[in-house]
Amino acid sequence: MYHKLFVPVENGDLSERAMQASIELAKQLGKVSITGFVVEPVSPGPQVGTTLAEYAKANEAHLVRTDTEAREVLSRFEAMAVGAGVEFHGLHAHANSVDHAIVETAVSEGADMIVMVTHGRGLFGELLFGSHSKGVLAKTQLPVLILR
Repeated sequence: MYHKLFVPVENGDLSERAMQASIELAKQLGKVSITGFVVEPVSPGPQVGTTLAEYAKANEAHLVRTDTEAREVLSRFEAMAVGAGVEFHGLHAHANSVDHAIVETAVSEGADMIVMVTHGRGLFGELLFGSHSKGVLAKTQLPVLILR
């Protein structure tokens, strides 16, 4: 049935719920592993008037900050999973399209299901901020469990 859950997370309370729920689901299903995934948007391009050196410095700072945050989130997720007796593997990437990166990485990792959380912002919030959950649903053939 299910052997590998793919769980995109970020730093925040909603992701804590996704971590806890996916660990509980993995325990209920039996021999199921979890792949935690943090995807960050690539650094924005240079602004008008920005020198190449300034842009390179800003880009490096973005990479260091996002890599550090991703390692912290994945370490916390791993500690929770291992503490519950669930096998865990963490991944981190930078991408232009968060939705596409989630789907492509889930497929390449051999996931059986994507488990993710939604902000539940409603129609106006989705128009303003977008919805990664809807984007993933539209792009994947894998089953997706959306938590709220």
